[in-house]
Amino acid sequence: MPLPPGFIDAPWCAPLRAAWARVGRGGTVAERLNQAGLAPRRFVPQAELPPGEAYEAFIARSGQVPTRDNAHDLLNGLLWCAEPAIKARLNELQAQALAAQGSSGPRGPLRDALTLFDENGAWWPDCPPALAEAWRQRDWPHLFLGLRGQWQSRPRLFGHALLEQLALAPRKPLCAHVLLADPMTLNAADWAAKPFLPLPVLGVPGWWPANASPDFYDDPAVFRPLRVKLPA
Repeated sequence: MPLPPGFIDAPWCAPLRAAWARVGRGGTVAERLNQAGLAPRRFVPQAELPPGEAYEAFIARSGQVPTRDNAHDLLNGLLWCAEPAIKARLNELQAQALAAQGSSGPRGPLRDALTLFDENGAWWPDCPPALAEAWRQRDWPHLFLGLRGQWQSRPRLFGHALLEQLALAPRKPLCAHVLLADPMTLNAADWAAKPFLPLPVLGVPGWWPANASPDFYDDPAVFRPLRVKLPA
């Protein structure tokens, strides 16, 4: 499924625009991405992935990314072009975990966290402390309304599945798992702890016209309170 015209103009796509300008406009998705010449891996048709070999292990071994002709894989490749160091680091950690534990059985906390970030993640290392504190408390009115003037910067979306949903069917419940750090600074143990904060992305000031109204945030099914663990 192609991406809709103008998807790159959405405010959350700003960090991807320079790479998108280099992506080819004709041919298969793999051919288009290769034309950009930005990624540290080569894109190949999905059929190049040998039966039984894990996707991440194949990328690490061959330096090639199996790619289908759809919006999901186009955005995955665009992230390889726009954020090559982070994509390569995630793949390195995935491959190390696969080598240690094999591809059968549960993913485990490390691979779960890496996959979650790759598909639905974002990062914001310069998040203002006041925003971070309100966010951790799930004080959504204070975060989005009371502190609205502190949103000079924005999270940097990374998850290609999240970007696909925003491009094709944006809706209020879409949520990013946000890392308040530079992904390149985390080790395997840091990732395994899943240090993410949930963020309904269309609530970000300036990202969706409807959130200019305070009533937008009066929706507990989306802007959920913090769960308090009861003592055992």
